Amino acid sequence: MKKSWGLIPKIISRQKTIESRWYQTRRAPWNKIKIGDAVFFKNSGEEITAKASVCKVVQFEIHTITDIVKIIKKYGERICLINDNPRTWKRLAKYCILIFLKNPKKIKPFAIDKKGFGMSNAWITLPNIKNIQKR
Repeated sequence: MKKSWGLIPKIISRQKTIESRWYQTRRAPWNKIKIGDAVFFKNSGEEITAKASVCKVVQFEIHTITDIVKIIKKYGERICLINDNPRTWKRLAKYCILIFLKNPKKIKPFAIDKKGFGMSNAWITLPNIKNIQKR
């Protein structure tokens, strides 16, 4: 996450209760995330500082701008979108994943090693965070 967006404090304060992913292709976390999973959050270039549990997952295939408008209208406030103009989203998204968060909390910061996942990869799905935690 970009630190300037201020999303991690919004997750901790429960203002942001939905993490969204908007993609051109079906990729992680599409069909990989489920209720009960843990989601860890970090700002770009920083350590992980927050954690929440998944309480619901909703996936959408986007066919028209109308689909985007409906998603933004229904969930936008809880997503805390930085840009809620659907016209700019249509060229960016054919798929939308909404991850509903519960029990967000700050955690003791720790670094991760993303080697093998792509340094700019915004989402990593794995069975245990300890697999990439730097020691």
